[in-house]
Amino acid sequence: MKNTKKIISLVLAICMLASLAISASAANTVDASGGTGTSSVTLSSTADGSIGGDPAATKMSVTVPTVLPIAVGTDGTVSTATDAKIINNSFGAVKVANISIEAAQGWSLAAFGDKASLAHEKVNSNKFGFSISLGNGAAQITDGKNASKQTLLTDAIEGCYMSGAGDTSANTVAISYDAIVTPVSEAVTNTAIASVLFIIAWDAV
Repeated sequence: MKNTKKIISLVLAICMLASLAISASAANTVDASGGTGTSSVTLSSTADGSIGGDPAATKMSVTVPTVLPIAVGTDGTVSTATDAKIINNSFGAVKVANISIEAAQGWSLAAFGDKASLAHEKVNSNKFGFSISLGNGAAQITDGKNASKQTLLTDAIEGCYMSGAGDTSANTVAISYDAIVTPVSEAVTNTAIASVLFIIAWDAV
């Protein structure tokens, strides 16, 4: 009885190992000169890239700036960062599918243009216009229609596409941005005036 249980356990263990293994040993037999044999090529996406590994899709990893700093001078001249960029660390190609901006509490969005367009506004009105472009793409600007939140980009355009991390010449896009801001009566430092939301998606067929 004990021997029977051992044999059954051994058979079950062998069956389990056989079910986990992926083998290329199964074969078609070609038994005549000029005969053909066909081999099917199969694909499995796994977490560690191993045959028989845990199923997993390609991992997305894209770096977006945490801050887009703006400095406004005493004469209203604005300076912005020149090194802002989005980096695709994923193996697959990605795109920026949507960009929106939301004013922080106490601040309002205004139409972007010449800084003189805000000259008639009262000091401490806390209004600003914003412009942003990716790569060589066209600038997307705020308008005067919604003071709290605006969608600047609804679909990917030129400049929004990044290759996979294996192509270091095209897996990064520069962010160029500008602003106009109403005057302030007191100095401010690193005050949050808005949040820019980038929606990243696979560049898929």
